[in-house]
Amino acid sequence: MDNAPGISYIRPARARPVMMSNAMRLSEYFLPTLKETPAEAQIVSHRLMLRAGMIRQSSAGIYSWLPLGFRVLKKIEQIVREEQDAAGCQEMLMPTIQPADLWRESARYDDYGPEMLRIKDRHQRDMLYGPTNEEQITDIFRTAVRSYRDLPKLLYHIQWKFRDEVRPRFGVMRGREFLMKDSYSFDLDFEGAKRSYNKMFVAYLRTFERLGLKAIPMVAESGPIGGDMSHEFIILADTGETQVFCHRDVLEFEAPGAATDYDGDLQPIVDKWTSIYTATDDKHDARKEKALGDALVTARGIEVGHIFYFGDKYSKPMNAVVTDADGREVAVHMGSYGIGVSRLVGAIIEAFHDDAGILWPDSVAPFHVGLLNLKADDSGCAAACDGLYGRLRENGVAVLYDDRAERAGVKFADMDLIGLPWQLVVGPRGLKDGIVELKHRGTGERQEVSAESALARLTA
Repeated sequence: MDNAPGISYIRPARARPVMMSNAMRLSEYFLPTLKETPAEAQIVSHRLMLRAGMIRQSSAGIYSWLPLGFRVLKKIEQIVREEQDAAGCQEMLMPTIQPADLWRESARYDDYGPEMLRIKDRHQRDMLYGPTNEEQITDIFRTAVRSYRDLPKLLYHIQWKFRDEVRPRFGVMRGREFLMKDSYSFDLDFEGAKRSYNKMFVAYLRTFERLGLKAIPMVAESGPIGGDMSHEFIILADTGETQVFCHRDVLEFEAPGAATDYDGDLQPIVDKWTSIYTATDDKHDARKEKALGDALVTARGIEVGHIFYFGDKYSKPMNAVVTDADGREVAVHMGSYGIGVSRLVGAIIEAFHDDAGILWPDSVAPFHVGLLNLKADDSGCAAACDGLYGRLRENGVAVLYDDRAERAGVKFADMDLIGLPWQLVVGPRGLKDGIVELKHRGTGERQEVSAESALARLTA
């Protein structure tokens, strides 16, 4: 699948930069690539993440994130964070270990099933490794908020979760431990809750667009979370597990831009996306399918986000109440909104790859440029590459410099495998003529240009 073009956005004022070194020499970098595909890897993203040295399995469904994979994970996390902040959410951090008593209050402790990892501390108190945080956030809210004047509230965190999947597979796509953004809304009534829901709906469209992905919102079941209004966000990928039926127009819609007024009426935006019929195999209406005729498009996709409105499902049993304008105590209306941050790494690879390796969208690429010295023991090549490396660093371009004493074929193969958007290739023959090669990984286009022209292109 062709690489999606980069999308330009105005960064929200509250955004925080990702603090990572923007330049590394490959001779010093920890990048344990693999030539052979591990036998346990069944899907493209799992194979390429292992081969590109992004992750290593610790135990079934649990992975260590190595430097290259961690850079991508943090870039995705930052985009998710920026869009949550722009929508008016406030970031916090909740613990991974939760007391079972909170879940007993909501009656979910026994109902959740064996996916929940139940443990005891040294005092024999029942604890659990959180699979989600509805109970925890409701407890925090109920101890602090008493009046309708303090509503609405939108809170979120980005934290590791654990669900003891009976069959963990497909690498980070269906692991037991995963990084998730989950946000929670608190409102006085349904109308307020719907406004919060719409904010998250639009924020999700913007988030996935910035990641270079086309996401389709689809009406969904709420499952163990509960509630009666829910959407899944499906990104299109040929290797996805979900069958998608939709009107072709939905593929042409553009996500709302950075100038979106989150305090205004978002309903028209939501209506535009949800009025186009979309459904999965087990939900599609044959009559609607027939009515769409030639406008019907079928595709495959991967779920990367899920939003829920569930009213007082948690606030009522846990007594999360506020006093309204008439002095009555009312249970608040709640919603929760999840994005699988670590899952998105795999999902993006599923959507963007070729036979040689990964094709990272610009917005999440671990480095922007791969600088290849084709003859490390040649003093002229070394001097030219060191100069280019310094200039790229000075201009803030994230660059991975392959200065290893390896054959050219190995260097090309590794760079194609890890999928950086640009490759800047320096060899002794080209230097004699004053040229270097600039290759765009997504299109495969190669150009022989002067070093200054290459730098101008890469630093623009």
